[in-house]
Formats: sequence, C-alpha cells, structure tokens
Amino acid sequence: MRLGTGRGSGLRSMGPRLWILLSVLVWGVAMVKVGASGPTPTGPSAPEKVTAAQQNPRMPESPASAAGSTFVGADTCTTCHEPQKAGYENSLHHKAADPRTPEALKSCETCHGPGSKHAEDPAANKLRKFSTLSADETTAVCATCHATGEHALWAGSKHEARGVSCTTCHSVHNAKGEKQLKAETQPKLCATCHQQIVNKLSRFNHMPVREDKMACSSCHNTHGSSNVKMLKTGTTVDQACTSCHAEKRGPYLWEHAPVANACVTCHDPHGSSNERMLVSKVPFLCQRCHVTSRHPPTVYDGFIMKNSSNGNKITGRGCVICHSQIHGSNSPNGKAFIR
Repeated sequence: MRLGTGRGSGLRSMGPRLWILLSVLVWGVAMVKVGASGPTPTGPSAPEKVTAAQQNPRMPESPASAAGSTFVGADTCTTCHEPQKAGYENSLHHKAADPRTPEALKSCETCHGPGSKHAEDPAANKLRKFSTLSADETTAVCATCHATGEHALWAGSKHEARGVSCTTCHSVHNAKGEKQLKAETQPKLCATCHQQIVNKLSRFNHMPVREDKMACSSCHNTHGSSNVKMLKTGTTVDQACTSCHAEKRGPYLWEHAPVANACVTCHDPHGSSNERMLVSKVPFLCQRCHVTSRHPPTVYDGFIMKNSSNGNKITGRGCVICHSQIHGSNSPNGKAFIR
C-alpha cells in the first residue's frame, strides 16, 4: 500500500512535465505531416481563367474560334484592316495601360475572336462582325466588360426592350464624339430617334444643352434606370428635378397639388416658348384647373375688367404676381400661396 501510494504520488508530481512532453510530440508530428504535404499558400489563389463566352453565355461564338483558330495579334489584323486601325488606336479601347481594355488582353481579337484561321482564308473563316449580329448578340459581347456602374440596369431597360444595341450609338472604329459616340454631340445622336424632343432645345427658353453646359446624360441614364423616363436620380420626376432645384423641394405646410403631382405638370423640361419653360402662358396655365374661382374665368372678360372690383386681381395678367409662392408655402397664412 505504501509502495502504491508512493507511485501515485510520483505520477501526480510528474503530471505537468508529461503534459508538456506530449504536447511537444504532437506538435512535432503535425509539422512533419504539413511538410510532407507541401507549404500552405498564404496569399489569395490565382483566379481561374475563363473565356468571355463562359462569363456571358449569351455571347455568340466566333465561327473561326469554333474551327480551332488561335490568336495571332493585332499586327496581323492591321495588315488588311488598315482603315479600322486608326479609329481603334484613338479609342478608349486602345489604352493598354488599363488592364480592363481589349488592348491589354488580345487587342482586336478580344472582341472579334481569334484570327489565325481567318488570316489564312478570310472568306471561309469569318470573324465576329458586329454589323451582322442581332442586338442581343452585340450587347452580350459588350456586356462581358460593360456590365457594372451605369450599365448595370441595361437588361430590361427601355432601349434594350426596343432592340437598341451598343453599336446603335457607339462605334469603336469610327467614333465622332466623346465616349465613342457615332455623332459629334449627344443631342445630335439622340435626335436620330428623339427628334421631337431635341427640337425643343431650339426654343427661346430651354435647358442649357445647346450651350454645352449640360447634355442629355445630365438627367438621363441611357443605359437603364430604376426611375421613370430613364432619369438618373431618384424614383420620380420631382426627385430628379429637385436634385438641382433644391429650393423647390418640400415638404411644405401648404402644398400646391400640381407641384406635388409632378414638375412636368406645368413645366416642359426640354424647352418652351414661354417663360420659365412653362407648358402654357399664364394665366391660361392656371386656368386649366382654376376655371370656377372668385377670379374672372378669362382675362378677356371686358365686363368684369371694367365694372368689377375683381378687375384689379388680374394686374399684369399673371397669377404669380400675387401668388408668388406657387410651389408651396410654409407660412401659416399661406393657403393661397401669397406668402
């Protein structure tokens, strides 16, 4: 019993040392196994290379690529396509310092497909030619790079739904304006479809687009928007307008109904022959709603103008002469928008 008691006391006294020894042994075995299996990478693994078609399944495959063609470089392409070379070298796509551009990848073949077979027999091995592609196929090629930022909402946008493609407005090889537009300015380009809207810019009162202080894209995102009429800011017309005209933004204690409805109830945002870009002259603009009030129903009512005390209420024939706070009033006595 004494012997047993002595051994038990010895084991208890050796306990911490045994635990340290066992820990060292376990750590040594683990390090041996790690060394046998190779070093563990400490940085992020290299991204797997994927083709443009894998990134976007809608991207049409080049016929030459399907035939087993390989990349040959831009120098081979330009031996035949000299006219396209000048336009491409002056484009944003030719910025090789930017790793996101086609020039930093495979140059011409980034968009048109590998060209070795095409170089051997151009007639039998066609490359991807955007003038022969459908709108969806063209967009699928461009969307492999241009799918974020202002282009993120292109799918389902009004332009996409109407068969407009990237090459409808942009040209890589024959651009005339900024952002590789096919026209010198945005209004000229937009006028090819929206002529009746662009014509309003020639009216006496207009948005300062023709003075180059603004452009169509100042208010609209032509690539898609969550707002109405492809407006860039907000979710309503009013929110888009008040992003610049903050002094007209409410809420007001007394709100004017047409203002709360939409700014375009009274204003034409592109241009008008009336002051303040109003859709009609005052007081006719106001009388579209206020036809049965205490004021004369028309400014040409001679009897009321000559024989009634109401005649002084149409001084200058403009309602806003008195109702100066027509967008809304925060005065407790501002029900009539006079203050």
